[in-house]
Amino acid sequence: MQATMHEAKTNLSKLVARARAGEEVILTSGKSHAPIARIVPIATAEAPALKERPIGLYAKEMGSGPIFLEPMTEEELALWEAPLVSSWTSNAPLSDDSE
Repeated sequence: MQATMHEAKTNLSKLVARARAGEEVILTSGKSHAPIARIVPIATAEAPALKERPIGLYAKEMGSGPIFLEPMTEEELALWEAPLVSSWTSNAPLSDDSE
């Protein structure tokens, strides 16, 4: 089958479907209809079957996990739940002693 570039822009998905079905599609240029490109299906190689990976494959290398996943001690929990205490005694502006 032959198609001009304009037809290819308009109907690209249809032309690709025809190429997938095994048909060779030749793209031609403008008025001269000189062949410039070919759309052909790509031969698909069979993908290798994936092996099932066991759970915990890298357990030895990774260790038991990050420490932040472990529960907090009572002391650490108390620090998190303590009220915020400001170190400022007053929010009043500083006085100018230069006068």
